[in-house]
Amino acid sequence: MEYVIGGMGRAFDDRTAFAIQVLEAGQRSGMPVNVRLWLEDPPTSSQPAGMAIKAVSEQGDPGPYLRRLREGFFCRGLKLDTLDGLLAEARAVGGLDLDRLRIGLSSHGVLELLGRDLEQAKAVDEEHHGDGQDRVELPSLEFVGAGGKVHGVYGPSSYESLRQAALEAGAVERQSNPSVEEALSQFGTMTTAEVAAVCQLAGPAAPAALWRLAGEWRVKWERCGTGELWSAA
Repeated sequence: MEYVIGGMGRAFDDRTAFAIQVLEAGQRSGMPVNVRLWLEDPPTSSQPAGMAIKAVSEQGDPGPYLRRLREGFFCRGLKLDTLDGLLAEARAVGGLDLDRLRIGLSSHGVLELLGRDLEQAKAVDEEHHGDGQDRVELPSLEFVGAGGKVHGVYGPSSYESLRQAALEAGAVERQSNPSVEEALSQFGTMTTAEVAAVCQLAGPAAPAALWRLAGEWRVKWERCGTGELWSAA
């Protein structure tokens, strides 16, 4: 899996409008959000976080660190535009060389990697660009199938549309759904909506299962704005 950083663009132009957009996205998706950061003291730029992700990618899979930053920005209300903040989140993820990351955050090589990502985001066909943006609408995913054929899903989309694109690109559907504890063990921190999607638990089944496990001290929960983040105990 390749992560391409597109930049948060106009999020910093009108922070109130962006906070409303985040709340609306949370309501549609069921994902927890905390917008106090964006209303009170928003980050000055997404570039430091983008640099940190590319620096971490030089040590291996940046996915867990990217996830941690997303949770920080949108669930925990963390500013994360400073060296200390970005290093603290790397420390929480674990397994990363913090000295190497510190050097990477001021490296011209890492800056060039970020620049390539931004150019790649701009190179996507203009019909898939965000409204008033010069780059692809976020979030977007491209599944590359046989012969390099791209099956793209651009902008906010349903899980079903993502699943269909993955299958068309040649993904193999798993034959059984994981249990809640298996999902948390595999993916780490998850939201209620993610557990419901991954474990195929409809309606109140996912929150009921999670709170039952929490009552048995088998999972941990963290209140984040409008919902919870769950992890294995």
